Amino acid sequence: MQRENLAISVQGLSKSLGGRQVIDDFSIDVPAGHIFGFLGPNGSGKTTTIRMLCGLLTPDAGTGQCLGYDIITESAQIKREVGYMPQRFGLYEDLSIRENLDFVARLYGMPEPKRTVEATLDRLGLAARASQLAGQLSGGWKQRLALAACLLHAPRLLLLDEPTAGVDPKARREFWDQIHDLARDGLTVLVSTHYMDEAERCHEVGYLAAGKLLVHGGVDQVVEESGLATFEVAGPELEALAAELRAQPGVDMTAAFGASLHVSGTDPALLERSIAPFRADSKYRWTETRPSLEDVFIHTLQRAGVTAS
Repeated sequence: MQRENLAISVQGLSKSLGGRQVIDDFSIDVPAGHIFGFLGPNGSGKTTTIRMLCGLLTPDAGTGQCLGYDIITESAQIKREVGYMPQRFGLYEDLSIRENLDFVARLYGMPEPKRTVEATLDRLGLAARASQLAGQLSGGWKQRLALAACLLHAPRLLLLDEPTAGVDPKARREFWDQIHDLARDGLTVLVSTHYMDEAERCHEVGYLAAGKLLVHGGVDQVVEESGLATFEVAGPELEALAAELRAQPGVDMTAAFGASLHVSGTDPALLERSIAPFRADSKYRWTETRPSLEDVFIHTLQRAGVTAS
């Protein structure tokens, strides 16, 4: 891809904090207007990585650019064009939606704060609730207000840290529809999430563990390159079945999915031979299926010898 089409391009980033290697040799390219999802266990380095990418934290080694600026020597310019939405709601609950946005607009020193606030209220569907106190909002509406606040200064890069934690499914879907609308307008988005369905809505995903980028690419690409063959089995006493299957050669992983079980391995022929006796039992219903993103990431962790937390 042409470098001028990249919002972020970094090579070999490393960072130690408190004597511990948090990020080790991280490299990535993110096209402008793309949504990039960071996944990984707690303590895997997601937040540290995002902070380095946008100039909030200086790497110990490595080089790169964000929004056309050098992440080391031009970090101040980067910060002015970044919007950050933390996991925890950080606005004033005793102020109305409009008052909160007006306060943030004045903090940014915007030349026409009232006009900007009204336009943002309309853009995020908040105009009808503009006089409502933030403390009276549901989790989904608080989330929408927080998003509005970090868009006021028209950033080119949006950072979202676990943006939908504690939000109901309908509000989560509406939030992601808004994020895709913003991306279509050219905004680049970096999001950390633990939700696999959210990760699947990103243009690309990266899986971090123990400071290393283990997996990177589009969702379909990541699943295909995992090399996993997966079968889904439904029937009675699946926990006992899983215990038996895990002892079979070629069965690398079993994982419960609702009323069924996913059985996966990287050697399809060996896997099929090992599960053949179980498939002959009529009380079970077996179907060959596509591995889920969760299957891939759990397998990646196991292969890397990393314990999820």
